[in-house]
Amino acid sequence: MKEILKILEDDARTSVEQIAIMAGKSVDEVVAFIKQAEQDRVVLRYKAVVNWDRVEDEQVRALIEVKVTPEPDFGFDAVADRIARFPQVRSAYLASGNYDLLLVVVGKNEHEIANFVSEKLTHIKGVQGTVTHFVLKRYKEDGEMLEAGEEVKRQPVIL
Repeated sequence: MKEILKILEDDARTSVEQIAIMAGKSVDEVVAFIKQAEQDRVVLRYKAVVNWDRVEDEQVRALIEVKVTPEPDFGFDAVADRIARFPQVRSAYLASGNYDLLLVVVGKNEHEIANFVSEKLTHIKGVQGTVTHFVLKRYKEDGEMLEAGEEVKRQPVIL
C-alpha cells in the first residue's frame, strides 16, 4: 500500500481509478485505504507546489536556526510546539548541529520576518538565540524543479 501513498505524494490529483490501475488494486480497496490513511493522519493534507516567483504576490522565505533550552519533562517538544503554531512558520524540524530547531518561515518581506523573530520568536521561554538566513532563490521545492529548462542569463566576466 506504500505504492498508493507514493502516487498521492507525487500527484495528489491522480484519480482513484488511475491509482487502482497503477497499484494493481480495486477502486474499492484504494478508496478504503485512502480513507483510513486520512483518519490515521498518515495522509495529512493535499497540496499544490506553487512557484511564487511567477506571481506578483511574491513571498520572502527564511530559514531560521533556533537554539533552545529543553524543558525538564518535555525536552524540545514543548518549545517546538509553541513555535510551530505561529502561522509564519511553514515547517519546523528538530535538527543536529549548533542549533536545535530549523524553521522555514514565510513573510511578505524581510521586514515582516525580522519583526516575527524580534517580537515573537525571541520572547518565547526557552529560546536562547536565532540565526536567520534569507532565501535568495529557490531552485527546487518539494521535489519540483521551479525553473526547469530555462536558460541561465549571466553577465559576461571581462578580465
